[in-house]
Amino acid sequence: MNKNKFSIKNIPGWAITLGIFGILYLTGLHTEAIGQVQRILLATGIKNADVPAIDEIASTSAENTAEVTTGANMAGAGFKMVGLDGKTVAFESLKGKVVFLNIWATWCPPCIAEMPNIHSLYKKMDPNKVAFVMLSVDEGGMGKVKKFIDKKGYTFPVYMPASQFPQEFYSTAIPTTFIISPQGKIVAKQEGMAEYDTKEVREFLEGLAK
Repeated sequence: MNKNKFSIKNIPGWAITLGIFGILYLTGLHTEAIGQVQRILLATGIKNADVPAIDEIASTSAENTAEVTTGANMAGAGFKMVGLDGKTVAFESLKGKVVFLNIWATWCPPCIAEMPNIHSLYKKMDPNKVAFVMLSVDEGGMGKVKKFIDKKGYTFPVYMPASQFPQEFYSTAIPTTFIISPQGKIVAKQEGMAEYDTKEVREFLEGLAK
């Protein structure tokens, strides 16, 4: 008679790992789990956002100011967004402020990973000088997005596209973040997740807003 009994120790490690991810996938928790791992990666500081030197931006701002007085040359001009409150907002209405534009989705683990540090940055910025646009590209309506934001307790402004997506904001990666000057020019672009609540990014945004 075979006296060998079943033991979890006899299960290969790869099978256990596959089973755990299978359960997470079936329960819809895989995105959160992967996002949490990537959040730990961000905390190490090896994925800090890259921003240019503020003096490089300042040298071109004066030249660009006259070009954007009508808003015609502003990045995203003509684009409309709808907020969680159902109100439609014209992107060019943000002209005159620094715009922190983050393109994300609820199904995107890197997006979820970087959101806490973006929210932390948002709470440190002057809303009269720096406008945050968390632009969701989720399909299926606002309900899923609003449920996600409410669950997380985020208070930054969240929108969804309400018109054709501007060509200037196309990217091969998600998340992608754009920083737009008060003159309406894209001055920084970050593809993929990053840590934004850093001294360098805060000083960059504050310097643009002066």
